Amino acid sequence: MSESVYKVIELVGTSEESWEKAAIAAVERAAETLRDLRIAEVVEQDMQIENGKVVSYRTKVKVSFKFDG
Repeated sequence: MSESVYKVIELVGTSEESWEKAAIAAVERAAETLRDLRIAEVVEQDMQIENGKVVSYRTKVKVSFKFDG
């Protein structure tokens, strides 16, 4: 088996509906420009609040992909 190297980056996805949809948005957007995505790990979740109401959900995700450089 040959050795491989992976790069890990943090992304923040947002959604007006849920943390899950925010995480999916981050991963799907990353997949548009990064190749060979491997793992996504949710590391933090929070909400934006305005006038006492939740207006959006934010999910911070660590995403790894194979490093070709």
